[in-house]
Amino acid sequence: MKRHLSMGVARLSMVSLGAAIALSLLPELLLRNSRLPTHIDGFVHRGFEEVKKMFIKNFEDGWERDGASLAVFVNGTKVVDLWGGYADHEAGRKWKQDTMSVTFSTTKAVTAVCVAMLVERGRLRYDDLISVYWPGFAKNGKENITVQMALSHEAGLGYLDTPITEEIAADHNKMREILENETPKWEPGRKNGYHAFTFGWIVDQIVRHVDEKRRGIGQFLREEITGPYDIDYHIGLPTHEQHRVARITVPTIWDRISELLHDWRVYKYFLALWKLARDTPLYRVVNNPSWLKAVGKCTVNNPEYHRLEQPAALGIGNARSLAALFDLVVSEKLISHETLNQLQHHYNNDTDLIFEDTIAKGHGFMYLPLHRAGTKFLVGHTGHGCQQVAYDLKNKVAFAYVNNGLKTGLYDLCRTYNRLQNSIYDIIESGLSGRESFTT
Repeated sequence: MKRHLSMGVARLSMVSLGAAIALSLLPELLLRNSRLPTHIDGFVHRGFEEVKKMFIKNFEDGWERDGASLAVFVNGTKVVDLWGGYADHEAGRKWKQDTMSVTFSTTKAVTAVCVAMLVERGRLRYDDLISVYWPGFAKNGKENITVQMALSHEAGLGYLDTPITEEIAADHNKMREILENETPKWEPGRKNGYHAFTFGWIVDQIVRHVDEKRRGIGQFLREEITGPYDIDYHIGLPTHEQHRVARITVPTIWDRISELLHDWRVYKYFLALWKLARDTPLYRVVNNPSWLKAVGKCTVNNPEYHRLEQPAALGIGNARSLAALFDLVVSEKLISHETLNQLQHHYNNDTDLIFEDTIAKGHGFMYLPLHRAGTKFLVGHTGHGCQQVAYDLKNKVAFAYVNNGLKTGLYDLCRTYNRLQNSIYDIIESGLSGRESFTT
């Protein structure tokens, strides 16, 4: 009797669980049935039509649930400039030519370019101690940290003990004091661990101490790069530009499972989500500042946060602006051939303490494995939700992908981006890019 009763309770529990799961997925299923018409705009140069097909296919297959932009430059010429979907799906607001979005950690690559320009000008060297330029930093075990260590996530400051409020984040003097009094969480220079937010605050202070005008990254970027070259990218967004910013959405469990079923290797990002539910180093990294969220909740949509100059995670732009900026790098308009060659070499390629994954880093960039068209790796950076910017010095290519419907996987484990990158390199390997004389 008891056995039958237990089995009955178990069956009832399973039915209840199944019903709960079905009910939780019902809003998403209803939303999928109410998708707006596919909207695609932009252009591709002759020979790059397949890239446009793949961009459209991402939307048709349901992989791109909101909006996105893609841009490619080859030999200094823009050959792909596409945008589509919706900047705000719920409101029916289309992604337009001038739509921008938060580009998350691709911001680090932009910051790295600013540092490289200062290195080129002789204002600092990668191997110098930070304390040479910023004496107050040499406290509490930080006296041997070099500029390169900070740029390569080896400073031991992946997370901070002091809770960072919005007020502190907006005040570089308060942030400087906090960084000066902080103690490394591991021995600097011995191991690397991703400095998701602290990268930006540390490097911003280095730049403020070495730049002859004492500018922060945001101002340096405006006055030295985006202003002179008319590039629509911002670290510290002016309030009057806010209306152009896309609304970020996080993936549902349905979206995440779909990515996992497409490529089982995405499971490692599920492990990262599990770590965020426990008191792990990753949890501490992501939850300070506690008010800036983009995993479960999405407070990053708050316009007040977009005005902050956070040079690690809050750059705002689109694929065109990022690709155009890195085309300037490849074309040697921002830094010399010698400095550019220096950036081709990563500084470390060890297991990351925060992510427990191997990611080659150096000079503020990630070195992303490629092994196509004679190129072993791309120099650039991936960003939360599958944002991407990279350049290929050998083939003189710079490209970027930005979306507002965040994904689970990153780089080549992000199916939307991987499909696009493969189509780009199929064309490069076919020799079209070498035979064509591009004019737009």
